[in-house]
Amino acid sequence: MRKTAALVLVVIFAAPALGADMPGLPTRVGQCARTTIAEVTERLGDASGPIAGSGSAVSFANGGHQVSYEQVAAVDQSHRGDPVRMCLVSLPRNCPPGDARGKIYKTTNLRTHGSWTLPDSQHSCGGA
Repeated sequence: MRKTAALVLVVIFAAPALGADMPGLPTRVGQCARTTIAEVTERLGDASGPIAGSGSAVSFANGGHQVSYEQVAAVDQSHRGDPVRMCLVSLPRNCPPGDARGKIYKTTNLRTHGSWTLPDSQHSCGGA
């Protein structure tokens, strides 16, 4: 009886693991993305500029935004160009068509190690 060697080729298609960093904005709860801070400012502003004490706002190079009615120390201590990791923690439900506001992200500044969890808009979908 002749023995033959069998070659078995196993191909594994690697899907991103839950929580793995992706480019752009995370789209599924538990998914994360690395990006940089584009701007840190106040929540409100007028013709003369940002209104101090009106809350924290931050925007990111990947197009993401977060905002708070309160001043958030970890946001306010961040600077343009700081690397961050954004993770989607919550999606709004029962939104009107075309209204995608209300996603909540946990963001960690990789320079300061400060974290914050804030929505992408002042109001959730269907709100003001």
